[in-house]
Amino acid sequence: MTRSDTHRDRWDFWIDRGGTFTDVIGRAPDGALHARKLLSENPEHYEDAALQGIREMLGAKAHAAFPGERIGAVKMGTTVATNALLERKGDRTLFLTTRGFRDALAIGYQARPHLFRLKIKKPELLYEQVAEVDGRMTAEGAELTPLDRDAARAALEAAYEEGIRSVAICFMHGYRYPAHEREAEEIARETGFTQISASHRVSPLVKFVSRGDTTVVDAYLSPLLRRYVDRVADAIGTEDPETRLFFMQSSGGLTDATLFQGKDAILSGPAGGVVGAAMTAAEAGFAKVIGFDMGGTSTDVCHYSGDYERSFETEIAGVRMRVPMMRIHTVAAGGGSILHYEDGRFQAGPDSAGANPGPACYRRGGPLTVTDANVMLGKLQPDLFPRVFGPGQDEPLDAEAVRQGFADLAARIGGGRTPEEVAEGFLQVAVENMANAIKKISIERGHNVTGYTLSCFGGAGGQHACLVADALGMKTVHIHPFSGLLSAYGIGLARIATSRVRAVIKPFDETLLSELDAAIAELSDEAREEITSQGVASEEVECTPLLHLRYDGSDTALETGFANRDRMSALENFKAAHRAQFGFSFENKTVVVEAVEVSAASRGMAGMGHSEARPEARVPETKDRRSIRFGGERHDTKVFHRRDLAPGDRMEGPALVIEDNQTVVVEPGWTAEVTALDHIVLTRTVALPPRRSIGTDADPVMLEIFNNRFMSIAEQMGAALQNTASSVNIKERLDFSCAVFDRDGGLVSNAPHMPVHLGSMGASVRAVIEQNPDMAPGDVFVLNAPYNGGTHLPDVTVLAPVHDEAGKERLFYTAARGHHADIGGISPGSMPAHSRTVEEEGVLIDNFRIVEGGAFREAEMKALLTGAAYPARNPEQNLADLRAQIAACEKGAQELRRMVAEFGLDVVEAYMGHVQDNAEENVRRVIGRLKDARFEQKMDDGSVICVNVTVDRQARTAKIDFTGTSAALSSNLNAPSSVTRAAVLYVFRCMVDDDIPLNEGCLKPIEIVIPEGSMLAPEYPAAVVGGNVETSQAVTDALFGAFGAMAAAQGTMNNLTFGNERHQYYETIAGGAGAGPDFDGADAVQTHMTNSRLTDPEILEWRFPVLLEEFSIRRGSGGAGRHKGGDGTTRAIRFREKMGLSILSTHRIVPPFGLDGGSDAALGENEIRRADGRTEKLGGSATAELEAGDTVIVRTPGGGGYGKA
Repeated sequence: MTRSDTHRDRWDFWIDRGGTFTDVIGRAPDGALHARKLLSENPEHYEDAALQGIREMLGAKAHAAFPGERIGAVKMGTTVATNALLERKGDRTLFLTTRGFRDALAIGYQARPHLFRLKIKKPELLYEQVAEVDGRMTAEGAELTPLDRDAARAALEAAYEEGIRSVAICFMHGYRYPAHEREAEEIARETGFTQISASHRVSPLVKFVSRGDTTVVDAYLSPLLRRYVDRVADAIGTEDPETRLFFMQSSGGLTDATLFQGKDAILSGPAGGVVGAAMTAAEAGFAKVIGFDMGGTSTDVCHYSGDYERSFETEIAGVRMRVPMMRIHTVAAGGGSILHYEDGRFQAGPDSAGANPGPACYRRGGPLTVTDANVMLGKLQPDLFPRVFGPGQDEPLDAEAVRQGFADLAARIGGGRTPEEVAEGFLQVAVENMANAIKKISIERGHNVTGYTLSCFGGAGGQHACLVADALGMKTVHIHPFSGLLSAYGIGLARIATSRVRAVIKPFDETLLSELDAAIAELSDEAREEITSQGVASEEVECTPLLHLRYDGSDTALETGFANRDRMSALENFKAAHRAQFGFSFENKTVVVEAVEVSAASRGMAGMGHSEARPEARVPETKDRRSIRFGGERHDTKVFHRRDLAPGDRMEGPALVIEDNQTVVVEPGWTAEVTALDHIVLTRTVALPPRRSIGTDADPVMLEIFNNRFMSIAEQMGAALQNTASSVNIKERLDFSCAVFDRDGGLVSNAPHMPVHLGSMGASVRAVIEQNPDMAPGDVFVLNAPYNGGTHLPDVTVLAPVHDEAGKERLFYTAARGHHADIGGISPGSMPAHSRTVEEEGVLIDNFRIVEGGAFREAEMKALLTGAAYPARNPEQNLADLRAQIAACEKGAQELRRMVAEFGLDVVEAYMGHVQDNAEENVRRVIGRLKDARFEQKMDDGSVICVNVTVDRQARTAKIDFTGTSAALSSNLNAPSSVTRAAVLYVFRCMVDDDIPLNEGCLKPIEIVIPEGSMLAPEYPAAVVGGNVETSQAVTDALFGAFGAMAAAQGTMNNLTFGNERHQYYETIAGGAGAGPDFDGADAVQTHMTNSRLTDPEILEWRFPVLLEEFSIRRGSGGAGRHKGGDGTTRAIRFREKMGLSILSTHRIVPPFGLDGGSDAALGENEIRRADGRTEKLGGSATAELEAGDTVIVRTPGGGGYGKA
């Protein structure tokens, strides 16, 4: 027996302190389990819900001394840290970092969070102050400059004087070479800081930005967490050696209260739910589980098939976390999700009624929610629900308020729908949202869920489990007796655990094995010591070595077991895991060990083996029946109370099972059975009937469902492409887009990453349709031709027709466009600054059949890539990315065929039209608010983009006329007409300012006039590479300027390419966003037609012979005004070996404009600082040769100001 076990005379407590409720399970000395559910915040009655739950269970009076002597182990999960993070209520913190990186966390990876919102809101920073000091290591560990100890001390003392006591220390490459961080830690300790978080201890893994964020989170939350932990520890009396206090970590393991840190607390409660779902399902005999935890405000879903899935990179509340966490996907769909009828669609969430006012039925004047829909249909019965509502907290749910609310809503919607039909429609939408969330953690990651069991828990889970299972084709649902408190139960079952990780980043060859063995031994000793210090005997500790493996050049590491120390076996397992998740593996590509990890845990609890006994089946007596609506009809429904049921009881649906903490709805066609373990297992016993005909007329419920389905298909295509691509541009920078098109080539839905792709892909699709009337099943086409629907040559589009099952009729098209790292041309990266013809920009691919009848024409494609005047430099990578794009198109085709099988072709095609009509109507509403306008955008080379907007308010149509725009240019800033079309589509989608799909319908009310032969409609062989990235931004700014919607953004993508024979790299650099009538522009962010990510500074230096000297916000570069424009950035890269450089940028002569009296922004600047100190100014479009020691400095423009200051 270990000290963490229950003493025979004492109680154990398992507690999940959630945002709304705190769940407490007490295990009495005789082993019996008792449960309590309390409001987490109830200051009139108690100070702390967890302690109150213990007090009540032990029968202690309110003012009596706390009975600590009766407590054995307390195991807790808490949202204290999560709530503090969400509400930004942690401790005042200083961020101490390497000179040049003070703004690294503010800039992040430079992408904006929402593609179509003009007012860009970036997450609020956690630290109050930042200080940067000299001291620099290279990626290989060479010290370029020692730490400036005096400057570090001065910065720390200044912050300390201002009352700051928490410091986060993160230096470049500190994860592997921590000498400077250790020196700074020592100075901070001497200064008197009480919380010191150093990145090499908090998260010793490569990636400066996410490791820095994690370190700040730790410094910000740990003091607050420590105060809470100490309060609980003092109350229960942990000075008694028999009383132990443990906390649940985000990784799914328990740790002693004294070791609990902020970085490990973010998913403390939900992680307990994953453990609970997995272990109780295993006890019931289910090995493959989807966890479905539906609460009041959100639903958490997870996947389990024998091992807990963890992620080492998670974004929560706008903060990137680089520590092991359970892989949990959260969707804003819970019982409290508010129901909206907007834009002709039924929508559930994402906003929630919360606990106060709560749903309409809670008697606090709240809005209609998913819970109310269940009340309306009878699935929640007010007299069978706790009477805790009203002023005296003694009234039932208010069914009358619900009926009135839905009657009013039905009247507003019109069309003859009854209030019950409205409620049922909203429920369908909510179920679809939850099913799509499960697809993200299962189907998108290569798991087929039809053979899985849905482990249902959370207060609202039982009402929806059967419907969610049906939506996914799952046939079994498992509900544990403690399903209403399963996170608390899982925390009780969890093991004491820790892990140690060390970065390696070396090829996985024989010479590395001795180093790995030594690291594993060292890490195992550290981890075992931490577990044994918590009262666990050494022989009870299990240590498991893991390797984080990835292919060289990839950014995706997979965990692989290494217990047997067999390199070949580990490699085979890695490749198998890679194939399972991404659909492919490489045969001769170097595998890199990114990190070695040792996870250590106490041995699991005994008695969790599953029971084979099957009790004799019987039908329990029915004492109560209710009329409840299922599937459009009312059914006479049996009602059972859980306390009356016994093992063997079978209840055929429709039925309700009323538990203390939830209602379980057994839908028609399902049967509920109480097992020998007293669990409930729901099984679909009648085959799911074919979906009843829903007709081809537009229905507002099905419109939202099809809208989400089409979107989900495009997103699954995007996930397949990102997972299977090999180039950094697609995999990490997310410079790609995937889309679904109707049989005429009209855009239906897309996975939005790059706006410049979205409106232009349709032109490529229509070009292929027109030129290939003979396309057959199994054919796939590829093109990048700018004069045939393409944009510029690096953006390569793959398109596949989707035929019916018989292969006779073409129904739809799927397409995937990706920016290839190199497609040839006169400069590496295919973004030449001075190209004069399209031939100089690379290989032109015009409507090439890359797959014929299912056969990949690799030799012919390779010949095309290598046969041009300026051929592709790395055709193997082009081919690998093309294969990934083909796989994405095939994924889309599979999902579309599945949809046709479910709904029928006529319905799917009708709704492709309806979602376009819905988007069209939203754009027409915007047009109704616009006025005629004219705007001229001058370019650096003297050319002009003219736009005339003519609005017909009665017809609600607009004419966008670019007549007057300069003729085609001799430079490469010509933009194919498809790019201008994309810019117009993007602008109108942004003007809608609501979450509508971007599709062909958005352009139906708009006539676009582009004069042939102008710079917006050039003729072959004009150069176009800059038109896609630069001129597209100018068109966008001109349109927003004409509408008076916002001042100019930075108006350029600042395309920087460098390379030599061994290395090629391309990036676009963020700048300032324009201000609007009621908002300031955001600093240092990607704007308008791009949203590509930036490679992490440490990864950049690891892969390329460069040093990133500075990446900061260029303060003061945004235009002044009543609302200020966003500031640009300063980026300085020093080269460590000879490189060719190409830069393609604008707004170096003409500044981004201010609007309505606001000031223009600062111009961008490009320069080279030579190793001897000389500086050379570069033009907007420039090439240069750089030697080792030379530095390129790019200062990006800000955004224009709006209104007079």
